[in-house]
Amino acid sequence: MDINPPFGFKEIVPFYKNQKISLPAPGALPEFLRNTNAVPVSYTEFPVAYRDFPLVFVSTDDAKSFSPVAVLGVSASENLFIQNGQWDVNAYLPAYVRRYPFCMARVTMDSVEQADRLVCVEKSFVSDTGESMFDGEGKALDRWQPIERLLNDYEADLERTREMCAILADYSLLEPFTLQATLKDGGPMNLAGMYRVEEKKLEYLNAAQHRNLFRKGIMGRIYAHLLSMDNFGRLMTRKNTAAAALKAQEVTAPSPAAAADAGKSGKKEKTRA
Repeated sequence: MDINPPFGFKEIVPFYKNQKISLPAPGALPEFLRNTNAVPVSYTEFPVAYRDFPLVFVSTDDAKSFSPVAVLGVSASENLFIQNGQWDVNAYLPAYVRRYPFCMARVTMDSVEQADRLVCVEKSFVSDTGESMFDGEGKALDRWQPIERLLNDYEADLERTREMCAILADYSLLEPFTLQATLKDGGPMNLAGMYRVEEKKLEYLNAAQHRNLFRKGIMGRIYAHLLSMDNFGRLMTRKNTAAAALKAQEVTAPSPAAAADAGKSGKKEKTRA
């Protein structure tokens, strides 16, 4: 049996009712979130996530299929929504992150992908000193119930997400684009590999296609996605602000030589005392 871990997860194992889990501390972030400039979002999240992030589409198979992501940074391995090691409390935290360290994984047996998904957990979180999720009779405890609900809701939402992306691709609505900008320090910046809905193509869809987009709620997601493009400007503001703050710290911080002299001075004073 082969289990394919989702993006960001390291080594996942099936979750059993008799296992104890060392749950992350409140506010703790998975390591992968600190070093990525995008995270997956699902169909239901569009009406909320578009307020904070640019929502774009990406493909890993030469534009045969697509997935939506929230853009978190404009450089590789950059997340501009983490401040002092904590997630920006004013920004939405995607469900993909909130479910960690659990996930629903695809399982392959004898080279055939199974229809059912398996509840899995990061192996490093399984611990004899952790919390029980089920009692001795196999009944879910209060701690597990919201986690299970999130996993099931998210997995069901992924099916709607896949359907939406398949329809957008089938209607030839997605086009590749590259973000080009100049940073305040004068450096050029290019962010490629993204796709967006080409709005003018909506005009040329037939009546049945238009009706299908409205009936499935996809049209609303399209405009949430298009409106979210303005957040690229806000991302640039975040990046420039962070760069300015770092530069200010470097200016005010004492040089290594000055720090060494201060240390020697303090040591002498202590000796005289």
